[in-house]
Amino acid sequence: MASSDKSKIAENYNIVNNDYLGLRHVEDSQELVSYYANTSHRIWLNDLTAKYDTHWHSALEIINPVENYYDAVVGGVEYRIQPGDIFIIPPRELHSLTAPPQGKRFIFIMNISAISMLKGYAGIQSILTHPLHITRDTYPLIYDDIYQILVQIRNEYYKNSEYAELSIHALLVNLLVKIGENHNNADELFPNVRLYKQKEYVQKFNQILEYIDDHYMEDISLEGVAYTAGFSKYHFSRLFKQYTDFTFCDYLCYRRIKAAEEFLAQPDLSITEVALQAGFPSISTFNRLFKQQKGITPSEFRSKRTVAKRVHPGT
Repeated sequence: MASSDKSKIAENYNIVNNDYLGLRHVEDSQELVSYYANTSHRIWLNDLTAKYDTHWHSALEIINPVENYYDAVVGGVEYRIQPGDIFIIPPRELHSLTAPPQGKRFIFIMNISAISMLKGYAGIQSILTHPLHITRDTYPLIYDDIYQILVQIRNEYYKNSEYAELSIHALLVNLLVKIGENHNNADELFPNVRLYKQKEYVQKFNQILEYIDDHYMEDISLEGVAYTAGFSKYHFSRLFKQYTDFTFCDYLCYRRIKAAEEFLAQPDLSITEVALQAGFPSISTFNRLFKQQKGITPSEFRSKRTVAKRVHPGT
């Protein structure tokens, strides 16, 4: 990179983008993210002392404090993010953020909808069902790699080259792959299981997650999937919980809700049609479980999504 490019990037890093506060648009609890033209990401160095009340958005959020801590509440759990920490909030997770009296932090708002369509993402999706607090202590094998990837993403974003968007997507894929591999290689993932069996189980359960991705709309059952995978119902249930931190039924419901969110963006589908296409047995079950997970009804979610498309096309 030319020295002038480096200087420009350094100058951009020193510009604290306080203007983003004025660009935030929240309809009830949904934030309608403003992206710059021809991008699907938003990155800025923030030194605001403002509090962001409980909200959610369809993008992945990454918080990386530079000076002083930053507080987050996700799913009712409180987190204190220290300088150097990397905190990842999955898409569509309700969260609130509180800044200290002074400090700075990088904020990454990343649209990963295209990445989520890639084969193999199902295994990553099971990890991104809860926030990830990445520190040297909690993720010692990949912390440095993840941190450097974020630095590269920032550089590409501020450099704004012809291929910046493509490069950022490639770096994001690399980041998610490292998180997935770290999860799969964890010694405690399948305790008391021989190493060769652990690798076999990882491969098998990733295949199971892909199977759920392909068949969530069907009447699939714990017993049926366990039989197909070659496990007893009880052994399968224990291993599935170890690998995903979900029961099979809870994960299937989670996956169906994720699908329903996308179907609700199609105005030609009725709420009943959305429920059936997402695999729910009845509209009443769908409404109850959707509100339980999202805090709003499917109809309310659809109206907010419609506003988002109208106010910020492409969000």
